[in-house]
Order: sequence, then C-alpha cells, then structure tokens
Amino acid sequence: MQTILVIDDAQGVRTALQVLFELHELRILSAASPAEGLSLLAREDIDLVIQDMNFTRDTTSGEEGVALFHRVRSGYPDIPIILLTAWTHLETAVELVKAGAADYLGKPWDNDRLLTSARNLLRLRAAERESRRLTEARRRAREKLAGQYDLRGIVFESDAMLQVISVATRVAHADVPVLITGANGAGKEKIADIVQANSACANGPYIKVNAGAFPPDLLEAELFGAEAGAFTGATKSRTGRFESADGGTLFLDEIGNLPPDGQVKLLRVLQSGEYERLGSSRPRRVRVRVIAATNSNLATAIGAGRFREDLYYRLNVIELELPPLAERREDILPLARHFLTAGFVLEPAAERLLLAYDWPGNVRELENTIRRAMLLAPDRRLGIAHLGIESKSSAGARGDDVPGSNEIQAALSRAGGIVAEAARELGLSRQALYRRMDRFGIR
Repeated sequence: MQTILVIDDAQGVRTALQVLFELHELRILSAASPAEGLSLLAREDIDLVIQDMNFTRDTTSGEEGVALFHRVRSGYPDIPIILLTAWTHLETAVELVKAGAADYLGKPWDNDRLLTSARNLLRLRAAERESRRLTEARRRAREKLAGQYDLRGIVFESDAMLQVISVATRVAHADVPVLITGANGAGKEKIADIVQANSACANGPYIKVNAGAFPPDLLEAELFGAEAGAFTGATKSRTGRFESADGGTLFLDEIGNLPPDGQVKLLRVLQSGEYERLGSSRPRRVRVRVIAATNSNLATAIGAGRFREDLYYRLNVIELELPPLAERREDILPLARHFLTAGFVLEPAAERLLLAYDWPGNVRELENTIRRAMLLAPDRRLGIAHLGIESKSSAGARGDDVPGSNEIQAALSRAGGIVAEAARELGLSRQALYRRMDRFGIR
C-alpha cells in the first residue's frame, strides 16, 4: 500500500486529511513539525508528501515551508510534494512549483481536487518505480550477457535488441546457417559479428561478401572461384570466398541478390560441403559456417520466382529479425553518444529531435548524422542546426528549445502515457511538461 506523509502543525488538518485518505484506502502518516516529518521520511517508505507552509504560532512568512520543501527535495528528489498554503503564500507556492513541487492547494482545500491530485501523483510514482525496476532489470541482463559472451562492443538499451542478441549468442555455437533479416543500416552485420565471435569456429577465417556489390556475372566467381579462361578477362585461377573461409565463417550480405546459378551452387555447398570453381568440373570440399543477411522479403522473392524456396529453408534454420531503429528508440541516444568524439556534447533540444526523428536509414543514418554534425559544430556543442534532419522529421519537433504539440504527443505515446518518462525523454521537468500539455490542450 502506498503511503502519504502529512506535515502540518494543526491537529485538525492532520486528522481531516487522515480521515479523507483512509476512506479511500490510502495509508497516512502524520507529523506536526518539519523535524518530525524529516525523521519519518528517513525511516519510512513514503510515496507522497503533503506539507504546510508555516509551523510556528503567529508565523505567516512561509519561510519554514520553503526550507522544509528544499530539505525534502534535496534528500528525496523522487518524492512528489503537494503544498497546502494560505492565499498570502500563492506567489511563493508558484515559485516552489517551478522549483519542482508537484501541486499546491489553498486552505481550505477542495477534497475532490486534493484526492485527484494525490491519486495522479501516486499513480505516477508507482509507474516511475516500475520503470526504474524494469530499467535496472534490463541493465543487469545486459551486464550478464556481456559477461558471458563477446558482444563486439555493440551499444543498445532496448528490450528488442536484448532479445535479438540473446538469441544470437545462444545459437552461435550451433553448426547451422543463420539468416539475419532487417532494413538497410539496422545493424545486421554487427549481429553477424556477434554470432561469429561466439561460435565454435571463432578462431577460423571470417570472410564477408556483399552480394549486392557485384554484377551477377562476377558474383559467382567471387564466391566459388574461377579457373583461368573461365570467362573473358580470367587470365589466371582465382580463389573464391568459400575456399578462403574454409574452417571458419562466411557472411553473405544481401543474399537476395544472388543470381539463380549462384543459388544452385550455394544450396549444394550448404547440403554437401562441395562446389566447383567456374570453368572446372572438379569438386572441392569446404567446411564453412554461413551467416546470411538480407533487407529483402525473401518470401515475396520466392513467389516471384527470384529466389529458391529450398535454399531459403536451408538458410533459414535460425532467423534473427532485427527491428528498425524507429522501433527501438531507447537505443537512439546511447548510440548517438557512442558516435560522438570525446569533447563533443549534444544539446537537450538536439537530443529531443534525435528521439523524434523516424530514422529511415537506421543506425547508419544516425552515425552519419552525428559525424556530419561534429564537422559543423565549432564549439563542440551539437544543436538542432547542426543535425540537418529537422525538415525530414515526421514527429513535429521544433527548431527551438520548446517541444511542439506533435513532439509531446509522440513522446507520451512512446512512454505509454507515463508523463514522467515522456518528460525525461523531452528533457523537461514533469511540471514543465504539464504546463505545455495544458497549453496545447493535451490530456
């Protein structure tokens, strides 16, 4: 049960609040002085503080309440505080709200408004605790994974990437092909590196081929080699990538671009370990772990007759589907900071824009954006003007330090309606975000 601490020197006020909240099944602790209240805070697990502004008879300046507020804020910054104030202290209360107070109510207070405010803050407090618990659980899971496996320095915080990497490390030792799917620039090669680094053949050759980088008539020779005279310009024998990778791993990127003849040969080598060089009928044997990657929909390619179904199932023993960066926004800022050269920093408005942007080019686009921004930032502080992505952002981020309506709504949506998480993403206090929500009519 969540606990509310009431700090007020008036016994009648403490009793009235205790009755009010206990009727709604909330646990109440009371303190008659700041010292008693601070003592209870040190001993008890408090979720919300409701405090008066004056505690000494005939004192009306509000200075005691201000001092208590700052003591609570400094010692317990995560606990929300509601101020109970007389009309003469409204200006002081407003200043304290700017300093982090959650709400203020004048005496005599409205029970319904006080209950609504308290419940909202307690709900937020519970959500923040759950968010911290999940964040800590993810951190421990990442550290455990990094302690058990070689993650090749990959940077991530999202659950989506944790799941992909966990599967990649578990299947790394299996002597079966792996197919990695995902959009261009999402990091498929990095996942392939993790599989190879933790495989039984990690100490063998690791050869990478981008099937989309070669003309179809040369790709087959690149993979399987060619004898002298096998085609125009082949003046001497050529060793293929499969032969070079013998005893190790071959990473075939953009496998969907492999021509039909190459698909037949690839299927054969996966089934039997045998192949022939172009221009030769002598079979050669290799033992190679194949990791393939594609940004294409191979099922569609099969239906269109561009990719062999039997090859697809041979490659797709284990499939690792890598989500685009827009679907794992928790990774955006850690990656952006990772790409920064020492001494460069991102301004809060720039971070908000990075989070709001859709990243159609995924991690590769983010890296290029940061590198370009560092070249354009003379004082080593990267602002919105240096990123060059504002006009392409579909989330409505604005060019000043004030988040716009669309940006706020997008942040709230990503945070599941939890205002505290949205505020952290936007670089605002909860109170500042509430004020902007009121301004834009966002509920």
